[in-house]
Amino acid sequence: MNRDELDGKAQALKGKLKQAAGDLTDDERLRQEGEADEVIGKTQDGIGRVRRKAGEVIEDIGKDIKR
Repeated sequence: MNRDELDGKAQALKGKLKQAAGDLTDDERLRQEGEADEVIGKTQDGIGRVRRKAGEVIEDIGKDIKR
């Protein structure tokens, strides 16, 4: 797991917490902020996974070339 994945998961969790707080307090703005944070976090997590997988593929190609 890389930094983008960790930061993305944290951002998504923060968004879920904001949504819950918005629901409890009937604060629609806070709920919407939470939704946006969750989407941003999931996107960042996805980008991190793609970067990690790409790095793994490059490492595998490098190992194959050395053989």
